[in-house]
Amino acid sequence: MLPGMKFGIDLVTGINRYYTSWKSVSDPSLGNFTYRLDSNGFPQFILWKDSMILLRIGPWIGQTFSGIPNYNMSAYCIYTYVLSEKEIYSRFDLINKTSPTMRVRLTPNGEAKILVWNGRQKIWVVYLTQQVTDCDQYGLCGAYGVCNINKTPRCECLRGFVPKFPEKWEEVDFSDGCVRKTNLVCGTEEGFVKHSGVKLPDTRRLWYNMTINLQECERLCLENCSCTAYAKADVRSEGQGCVLWFRDLIDIRGQIEDGQDIYVRMPSSELVKSGRSRTRRQIQIFIIVGVSTLVLIGIIFLLVVCKKRKRQKEENLTLSSGSVALNKIESEEMELPLFEFQRIANATSNFSHDNKLGQGGYGPVYKGILDDGREIAVKRLSRNSSQGLDEFKNEVSLIAKLQHRNLVALLGCCTEKGERILIYEYMANNSLDSFLFDEKIRSTLDWTKRYNIINGIARALLYLHQDSKLRIIHRDLKASNILLDHEMNPKISDFGMARSFGGNETEANTARVVGTYGYMSPEYAIDGQFSVKSDLKPSRSCMDMLQRGQTFAIDRWDDLGVK
Repeated sequence: MLPGMKFGIDLVTGINRYYTSWKSVSDPSLGNFTYRLDSNGFPQFILWKDSMILLRIGPWIGQTFSGIPNYNMSAYCIYTYVLSEKEIYSRFDLINKTSPTMRVRLTPNGEAKILVWNGRQKIWVVYLTQQVTDCDQYGLCGAYGVCNINKTPRCECLRGFVPKFPEKWEEVDFSDGCVRKTNLVCGTEEGFVKHSGVKLPDTRRLWYNMTINLQECERLCLENCSCTAYAKADVRSEGQGCVLWFRDLIDIRGQIEDGQDIYVRMPSSELVKSGRSRTRRQIQIFIIVGVSTLVLIGIIFLLVVCKKRKRQKEENLTLSSGSVALNKIESEEMELPLFEFQRIANATSNFSHDNKLGQGGYGPVYKGILDDGREIAVKRLSRNSSQGLDEFKNEVSLIAKLQHRNLVALLGCCTEKGERILIYEYMANNSLDSFLFDEKIRSTLDWTKRYNIINGIARALLYLHQDSKLRIIHRDLKASNILLDHEMNPKISDFGMARSFGGNETEANTARVVGTYGYMSPEYAIDGQFSVKSDLKPSRSCMDMLQRGQTFAIDRWDDLGVK
């Protein structure tokens, strides 16, 4: 079938369009397999081998065929299914002239395939093959049997049914199917048991109506003693249409994705077993689970409240006359301007997502404009951040004390309402990693800019390691923590993980290893030993990338070149 060609029956002229296989690959005479639409009941497509049904595609239920995955071919074509008084057919049409030519083929061994024409190689390429499993074999589990491809054995009976010949089932012969545990007696308060997630059983020789709803469908089935089951004909939205079975239910497949609901007629005794008793058990389980859940929630709530109170006590910062008293460095009192929370909120349009510059381990960073026109970067601690009060105080105390053109300037902080917010000078060109890891932007970094960035980073490290009052190790130096101003001058930021030494100290150990593992020196990551070399190795990697103008994965720390 080529695009635009109908596959189905013209009910006016009697023309039936279907597939027939070749006898062999080299013999185009009629083969043993035919794939055609069966309109004797609720229409469905069936694959025949001579006069025997091999498999069937369930009826069209509004958006796909029952029991068949909704194959997405929207990139190439539009699929159409028509069910009317004059004709029943399916058809696919190419979206536009540039879409590749497609056709359907039934192979000599009965496989249905969709082929796409490869114009460059001048060959037909298989786009989709109808997958066949054990459960696709027609009637494998017999009447009222359900085939589940994920179970062993494959077949089981519907609820309220048992194997007709149990000894055959033990020999893995399911062909005789299942029978009711209790026979139906019409007019004795019979009802229906719902089975979900199934491929609808064989829809030949049944009655259907596309205009009535499910409630009316149930009423019609209940009033007819020969009706064995009912289901929706169209599952889209609320669903519409009715299908009624009057024979044994054959070729059911269960536990499938996007399966349908079918309502099977059952005697009142089975309704009690499967309905009321199950409902009673469900209520009991619900009560037990509900009480247990409430107790657990109460315990968790108490733990959270206690932990929060303890944390608030630990994080209570002393506020005094419009400024915050910070850690002392070498016994010298250090003060930093304290910003009001509302002022920061106004500057960032109440921390609008449109003003968000990025996200780090500390929390989100926003661009803001103060009432005096200054542009700022606002770093706000997230509630679920892995960093906390120690990192906040550490960054405030260190960066506020440091003064260097290649270190980002801290303008102030905010501790109102339990907030921990840092206010920096705004860096117009974001971070270095946004240049290094983007092929298009990276090409704008000429050698002069690369040299200036490398030189600026080196000057800042020299200041931190040798020229400042304290010897400071950054411990998390990487491209994302190097910011660039409007003139592409580099400035090191994020001192939450930094450690300081006395002037005569060169290295130390820590029990808590922090930072980004890909940028750590091995002696620090393994033994917790850090020194000025801990910053030189990751900074060396940034310089290598700048010099070579490319990115690479850091697989071995030794490759960074600093011992």
